[in-house]
Amino acid sequence: MGILPSFEGEDEPAKPKPGGGEAEVPIEVVVQRAVERLKLPKPVIRTSPDEDFVQVVHVPTWMWVERKTWGPVSASAAVEGVKVTATARPQKAVWSMGEGGEVVCRGAGTPYSDAYGPKESSPDCGYTYRRASLSAPGQAFTVSVRVSWDVEWRGGGQSGVVPGLVMAAERQLVVDEVQAVVTR
Repeated sequence: MGILPSFEGEDEPAKPKPGGGEAEVPIEVVVQRAVERLKLPKPVIRTSPDEDFVQVVHVPTWMWVERKTWGPVSASAAVEGVKVTATARPQKAVWSMGEGGEVVCRGAGTPYSDAYGPKESSPDCGYTYRRASLSAPGQAFTVSVRVSWDVEWRGGGQSGVVPGLVMAAERQLVVDEVQAVVTR
C-alpha cells in the first residue's frame, strides 16, 4: 500500500489507567491498526486521446484517475475498548510522463468529453508531449501516477492526521509525430 506511519513512544509499555491497575493500550497502536486496515484503491490511469491509442506530439493529452479510485476510504480498529476510525482522502496525483515531464494535479483530473474542443488543454490535469516515444524502450513512454492520501483519525477522545500514504500505477503510452504534407 504505502509507507505506514510511525509514532513516537510506540514501544513504550502500556500506561496504567487512572482508576485501577489495568493497562491501557496506547492510542498510537490502535491508530496504526486502523490505518493498516484501509483498503486504498490502486489508481486507474485514463487519458484522452484514449491510453490504448497513440498520443500526438504538440496535441494536449488529458489525464485523470478513474473516479471509483478517488474518494474517501474508511476503516476502524478496536483494542481493549479503544476504538479508532481512520478516513483516508486523496490529496494529489503526481504524474511522471516518461519524457522527463511531471504534472501535479490537485484532484482526480477532468475526463475529456465532447463539451471540449479537440485542441483544448485539460482545465486541471494535462500535458503536451514535445517529442515522440520512438527512441524509448518498447517505443513507448512509461507513464506513472502516484496518488498521495492523508488519513484523519478519531477515537479514544483524540484525533489526528497521518499524512503521506501513496498508491501508484503505471502504463505505457505511445507518442508519435504527425507530419503534414502540403499539396496543391
